[in-house]
Amino acid sequence: MKAIILQDTPGLDNLRIVERPMPKPRRQEILVQVKATALNYRDVEIVNGTYHTAFDLPLVPLSDGVGEVVAIGEEVTRFKIGDRVCSTFWQRWVGGSFHMAQAAYQRGGPIDGMLAEHALLDEQAAVLAPRNLTDVEAATLPCAAVTAWHALVTEGAIKAGETVLVQGTGGVSLFALQFARTSGARVIVTSSSDRKLERAKVLGAHAGINYRQVPEWSDAVLDLTDGQGVDHIIEVGGPQSFEQSLKAAARRGQINIIGYLGGKEGAINPLDIFKRQVQVRGIPVGSRESFEAMNRAIEVNDLKPVIDRTFPWTEAAEAMRYLESGSHFGKIALVHA
Repeated sequence: MKAIILQDTPGLDNLRIVERPMPKPRRQEILVQVKATALNYRDVEIVNGTYHTAFDLPLVPLSDGVGEVVAIGEEVTRFKIGDRVCSTFWQRWVGGSFHMAQAAYQRGGPIDGMLAEHALLDEQAAVLAPRNLTDVEAATLPCAAVTAWHALVTEGAIKAGETVLVQGTGGVSLFALQFARTSGARVIVTSSSDRKLERAKVLGAHAGINYRQVPEWSDAVLDLTDGQGVDHIIEVGGPQSFEQSLKAAARRGQINIIGYLGGKEGAINPLDIFKRQVQVRGIPVGSRESFEAMNRAIEVNDLKPVIDRTFPWTEAAEAMRYLESGSHFGKIALVHA
C-alpha cells in the first residue's frame, strides 16, 4: 500500500510517498481502507518540527480520517466488514476522565496516522461515522469536532440561553458555533475578517467582532452582553488573547484552552482568574464516549461540517501550506482515491 511519511527530518518538503506492506489485523484490530482525511494545526506543527513534543521518525502523519472496514482480526465485536468508521485521536481513552488517556497512544504521533491507503486501528479506537455525512465531512470530526463538543457539552454542560464566545473561524471554532446553536445558546464570533464574520452569521452567530478593528474586543463582548460577559469561551489564541478572554468572561464563566494560534509567549496573572472566579480548563480533544455522543447529535440534528477546501491526499504538503496561510474558513480535507 502507499503511505505518506515524514522520513527522517522535519519539514513539509520532506514528506514522501512510499510503499509499505499491507497491514494484517491482529486480535481486536480492524483494517480500514482510508476514504478521506483532514488537517489540524497539530499535524502541521509535527511535520514542521515545531510541535511541543518530538516524535520518532519515520512517521505517517494526520490524526483524522474515515475509512471502510475491509478486514477484521480475531475477537472483533464492535465492527464488521463494510462498516464506515472514524479513527479516534486518543487510542485508549474510551471514556471517563483524562486520567484514562495515555500520551503514547495518540494517532498521528507517536502512533502512525491516517495519511495512507490503509490504516490499522484497534477496535476500541474507532467509532461508526455519522450516517448523514459524506466521507469528507466525517473525516473532519476526530479532533476539531470532538474538541468543541468535549469543551461545551461533556465538560461545559452548556445550557439553552447561555452565551458562547468563539475565537476565529477555524475547525474547532465553527464546530463550537454549530454545537452551541444546537444547544440553544447565543454565539459571538471574533475574527480579523469581516467577510468571515458575515459567513459565521449565516451559520447562526448572533454577532461578530473584528479584533483588528477593535483590539480591546472584550469591551465589545461586554457591550453585547449588557455587561454580564459570556458563559463559555473557546480560547484558541493563546497567552496573547487570554487576558481579553478573562475580561470577557462572566463571573463563574468557563474558558476552554484549546490552541495558541496567536503565539506561545505571554504572561497571565492568576489573580485575574480569582477575581472573576472563572473556571479555566485545557481541552485535550476528548474521549471515544464524547465522540459517540457527538455523532448521535450530528445525526439527529443533521449537522454538516464546514469544509473550506479539499485536496487529493497525495498533495498533503500543499494542503498544509494552505492551512498555514490562515485564509481558510472551516476544515481542510484530503480525498483518498
